[in-house]
Amino acid sequence: MINLFFEDEEIKEDDLYFMCYMIEKVARTLHVRNKKVVNAIGYDELVKQISLANVLHCENPLKVVNDWIEEFKLQKGDFNILDVDKELVTKPPTETQMGKVYKRLIIKTLEPNEDYIQGVVRVYNNEICNIIDNYNSSAYYEPTPIIVRSYYNSSFN
Repeated sequence: MINLFFEDEEIKEDDLYFMCYMIEKVARTLHVRNKKVVNAIGYDELVKQISLANVLHCENPLKVVNDWIEEFKLQKGDFNILDVDKELVTKPPTETQMGKVYKRLIIKTLEPNEDYIQGVVRVYNNEICNIIDNYNSSAYYEPTPIIVRSYYNSSFN
């Protein structure tokens, strides 16, 4: 994928990771599912944001979160991903950990001629995310090949 603003630069996997991390951070801040953030921002704006990722990663992440919320007029919800059974989950995964999970899933399922943002939209809108994001289960903790297989099978069974 070529950078929208600097045509001689290619978007890297680290840029994709930054996007997944920020999507997770915004979703947790607003108490919404990741797909709501992805769909509210939309493909064209996500392309712009990933093109700026190599610069934005130097910013304070909370500033980027607030900028996205304001710029894209994102609304609060009532889904708290961190509302887990304390007997099952002593420490939920961090935004950075989940950013890595989703980056790897997107990379491993990237379709021919699909750019990273098309992969972001496809993966975050897949129902498997409801299972991955249920921290009372261990789905997010599974090795990448298991998560990829589950994505294609639409189930962890």
